[in-house]
Amino acid sequence: MKSLSLRWSFLSVLLAGTMVFSAACSNSESSSGDEKPKDEGTPEASEQETVKIGVLASLTGALESYGLQTKQGFELGLDYATDGTMEVAGKKIEVVFEDTETKPEVAVQKATKLLEEDEVDFLVGSSSSGDTLAVLPLAEEYEKIMVVEPAVADSITGSEFNPFVFRTARNSSQDAIAGAAAIAGDGVKIATLAPDYSFGIDGVTAFKEAAEKLGADIVLEEYADPAATDFTANIQKIIESKPDYLFVIWAGANSPWNQISDMKLQEKGIKISTGAPDIAALATMEPLIGMEGFSVYYHGLPTNDINDWLVKEHQARYDGTIPDLFTPGGMSAAISIVEALKKSEGDTDGNALIDVMEGMSFETPKGTMTFRAEDHQALQTMYAIKLEKQDGVDYPVPVLVRELAPEETAPPVRN
Repeated sequence: MKSLSLRWSFLSVLLAGTMVFSAACSNSESSSGDEKPKDEGTPEASEQETVKIGVLASLTGALESYGLQTKQGFELGLDYATDGTMEVAGKKIEVVFEDTETKPEVAVQKATKLLEEDEVDFLVGSSSSGDTLAVLPLAEEYEKIMVVEPAVADSITGSEFNPFVFRTARNSSQDAIAGAAAIAGDGVKIATLAPDYSFGIDGVTAFKEAAEKLGADIVLEEYADPAATDFTANIQKIIESKPDYLFVIWAGANSPWNQISDMKLQEKGIKISTGAPDIAALATMEPLIGMEGFSVYYHGLPTNDINDWLVKEHQARYDGTIPDLFTPGGMSAAISIVEALKKSEGDTDGNALIDVMEGMSFETPKGTMTFRAEDHQALQTMYAIKLEKQDGVDYPVPVLVRELAPEETAPPVRN
């Protein structure tokens, strides 16, 4: 043990020099009252005071806009939840973003890097359900909490569920139940159109279940090539099935809206219904003004202080633009992590956090969310809407018909 005078001489030299060496020197001198050296196996103080979060998102490629929305929302969420300090329970928060390129194999590589090299305490992501499903086993293997946002496949909290997975994103069944609540009823005949892969198939399955419970009759399930640009044959089959409504589930730039308009379905007495997408896709839906459907989020739908803060801050930070479809999800994911750490007093142990987060409620831009204990799916508000033309806005605007409460859109437990 060094003498007291020697210790203070050393400390004076250290403080007179650069501060970046303070963390490295902390192993040789303790700041506790008796100045005892630390054990060799004790983590450095700087590591003990940092929470690391690894965020996986499609920051390039076809889903780049979704990834950017999530990233911006997550950054805003951390700022909001920590009152701008980027600290929780006495620990600094550090975030590492990685681009999955919307490729499951890349998502696994980036997640492994985050877990092994960056030694993150949490995973968040991803923009694609395929990417997310590929990464889920790593969360369990490394015993780290993974907050899923914005991937929607039911299987994430269903057949592929593991206890380290919590989802702030809504799932396909919640979309489907909201869609059914907007249009289904006794004797209503509905045809569906969706892409022929898990996103579309899961969505139609859940929609059909919800719509039939409300008394509707599903007269046709039509699936199209996800890469299709010509939907003529699909739409013709729909016309021949003579439904009252066509419910469409779609994601991507190759949407069927223009052909649905060109083939004059609404003039043939077939009403169109779907989920209101992000703003870029809304701009392609001019032919659907008057449509009844549902929305996961549009900035003008929720009425609460957190959403007001989000809209104001987004406009201030991002050139006057408004938050888009997946921005509040990123914010909600960040808020959920901060709230969990407040409750755990900074404990980042994955197993301990499972007990903390199961059944946990927290406030978001969409109101109160609750992680359901059975499958860790966040129950949340959805919105029945109608598309209207508004002065000064160059796309159809989702206008609120009524809020769909979290209990009303709670999906079946499928795990």
